[in-house]
Formats: sequence, C-alpha cells, structure tokens
Amino acid sequence: MGRFVVWTSEIDSRLPRRYGREVPRNLAVESPKIGEVVEAAEALKMRIVKIERDRLNPRLAGLDENLRSYGRLIVESKYSKSKSLRLIAQKIREFRKSRGRSKRKRK
Repeated sequence: MGRFVVWTSEIDSRLPRRYGREVPRNLAVESPKIGEVVEAAEALKMRIVKIERDRLNPRLAGLDENLRSYGRLIVESKYSKSKSLRLIAQKIREFRKSRGRSKRKRK
C-alpha cells in the first residue's frame, strides 16, 4: 500500500497543470471540496490517515482567492497516486451526478 498526499487542487479542472492539477482536464472536477474528496476516498476503500481542511497547496499561493482550493488529506491506497486521483475524481463526478438527479426529482 502506498501512502501519499492528495491536494484538492490536484483534481480541480479550473487549474492548469503548472498550478498542480495532476489529472487530465476532462477527468478533473470543478472546485472540489475536501469533504467530497474524503467521501470519494472512503467509498473507494482508501485508508485516510489525516485530514487537513485549512491547508493550501504552496503552488496556489500566488493565485486569486477564487481559484484557491483548500484542503489536503493523507491516504493509503493500493493504487498509485495518479490512478488514485483519477478514481477519486471519477467518484466525485458520480456523486455530483446522482445528487443532481435527486434534486430534480424532488421539484
């Protein structure tokens, strides 16, 4: 099992790769929240070692406040970091899609 840090900015579609986005833009999600990342990692059976909600990726220090995404977590996963990030982003997309449907049904 590998242990690594997951920053919310690594899966944020609003950011270019030079500011820390690790996954392809078509797989990334817009403005991921740390709660969504935690929920996705837990659903994928990754072990969460530590959650830090107020941490900012150092690469984002010079960006406008509206592009900054706070939070990081340390996880243990049986997958590589890049594969884990892709799976987390995919799971967040699934969660958002299912929640979007349930909101429409209620109206």
